[in-house]
Amino acid sequence: MSRASTGTVGGSANRNRKNTVATASMQNTPTREDFAALLEESFTQNTLEEGSVVKGTVVAIEKDMAVIDVGLKTEGRVALREFGLQGREPTIGVGDEVEVYLERVENALGEAVISRDKARREESWEKLEKAFAANEKVEGMIFNSVKGGFTVDLDGAVAFLPRSQVDIRPVRDVGPLMNTPQPFQILKMDRRRGNIVVSRRTVLEETRAEQRSELVQSLEEGQVIEGVVKNITDYGAFVDLGGIDGLLHVTDIAWRRINHPTEVLAVGQTVKVRIIKINHETQRISLGMKQLEADPWEGVEAKYPVDVRFKGRVTNITDYGAFVELEPGVEGLIHVSEMSWTKKNVHPGKIVSTSQEVEVQVLEVDPVKRRISLGLKQCMDNPWESFAERFPIGSVIEGEVKNKTEFGLFIGLDGDVDGMVHLSDLDWNRPGEQVIEEFNRGDMVKAQVLDIDVDKERISLGIKQLEGDPFATAEASELRKGGVVTCEITDVKENGLEVKIAGTDLTAFIRRSDLARDRSEQRPERFAVGEKVDARVTQFDRKTRKVSVSIKALEIAEEKEAVAQYGSTDSGASLGDILGAALSRAQAGEAEEPAAGPAADDEEK
Repeated sequence: MSRASTGTVGGSANRNRKNTVATASMQNTPTREDFAALLEESFTQNTLEEGSVVKGTVVAIEKDMAVIDVGLKTEGRVALREFGLQGREPTIGVGDEVEVYLERVENALGEAVISRDKARREESWEKLEKAFAANEKVEGMIFNSVKGGFTVDLDGAVAFLPRSQVDIRPVRDVGPLMNTPQPFQILKMDRRRGNIVVSRRTVLEETRAEQRSELVQSLEEGQVIEGVVKNITDYGAFVDLGGIDGLLHVTDIAWRRINHPTEVLAVGQTVKVRIIKINHETQRISLGMKQLEADPWEGVEAKYPVDVRFKGRVTNITDYGAFVELEPGVEGLIHVSEMSWTKKNVHPGKIVSTSQEVEVQVLEVDPVKRRISLGLKQCMDNPWESFAERFPIGSVIEGEVKNKTEFGLFIGLDGDVDGMVHLSDLDWNRPGEQVIEEFNRGDMVKAQVLDIDVDKERISLGIKQLEGDPFATAEASELRKGGVVTCEITDVKENGLEVKIAGTDLTAFIRRSDLARDRSEQRPERFAVGEKVDARVTQFDRKTRKVSVSIKALEIAEEKEAVAQYGSTDSGASLGDILGAALSRAQAGEAEEPAAGPAADDEEK
């Protein structure tokens, strides 16, 4: 709008005012003092402060500008767009009275600098501050999208709406909310900085809380209602019950095992559910779908009796076993210990796989805890029983040394089972700790089956039993306590002699104190390896497998026998004389009995 056009409207008004003053002057003919008073009064009435909101009248509309008389000597201009709300066309005409913000009384062009936006903003701030202080809601429109949120027009004041405060749940499309009047809650105001933060979510939550309270009061536990699936998570689904959401846990969707709710449900699906529990304090509602169906665990003991075999499908595998579905909603657990007869420390996933169909045997049923224990190995041949049938006690088997331990050897046998040879069953004479060093892993050895315990899954083997028991051989040769044996010296030690009993595989140790009757003769160095000596058996115990011999005991026994046969020391003869006579007669080789008669009798006497 040009200055000339402004003069057309403004100049006409000025001329009218001047004519009025001139007429008054001619009629009243005021003096100089009267004129000064009138001028001062005029200035007093029309004094306006810059930075305030004033009222004005629209005197003209030219193109996109409105000319407004605010009572000063000149008019001001305001763009028409400032008279329209965000997203709406302005509705203003000549003669309308409006409020504008006076920034300056006069600029370089002699015009008043005014603004409708600032006037509206000032007016809005006052209203908003009152609403904020009273915690009241205000009405506004979302009109633009900015970084991190949106801008809202609050009747002239522009506020910021964070994206997280738009709705209770994240909203992908805000289009339907744009340019629509709706309530907001002011969260923060800073007039000095011109910042206002509002929330739509708070208003929705309050409204929803009221609706929830009313709806919760109308619901009852056990009630069956319909709802719409609004959201699905790993642990369940949220169902909208008409203003309030309830949680349908994954374990309450169906009696059978469900790994994820999406196997049964989809967002937007209408489902019929039963209200399981209502917490009036937290307004949380637990829902169930499987409760609308018959419980498959009813009468489970009759359907799945113990020791009966059934077929099922593996649904889940864990570190401690595998779950098998016997029918929809009924699962049993095969513990890892019941999976294989021989594989003890193997992960269940290496024995069975998910979705595999297996034959199982019912081991235990607990309807109260809703548990069924199943066995997989029970449907297979027991290798321990099979071994016992094929190799009864006393059988000779051959196998590979699988392991060496501090208490024996483990030998791999037919049927993928192991047998153990204890240290005590390695050798008849030598200690097992010494003999076991002669065996290595991978060696093929022969052994005799000593015992089979099917329940404990143990097979006892013996290697020394293949050679025969030397004690049994000794008993067969009438070796007994008190008998006299010939021994061959195998080693001479400081504290005695190691000897082997002739005619047997038995060994014994003659202590130093048993080497002779006389202490002076109890010296091991008197003997040599390979030398043979006679001794008397002082101990022979097959149970403890101990045999002891003594040269001293033999000498004492011979002495007693000689004394009894050839005389007594009480008659005056010395022990040396008696033994000397007995020795001489033995050396003479008297093998025959003396002839009967007086001479023989005298000689015997």
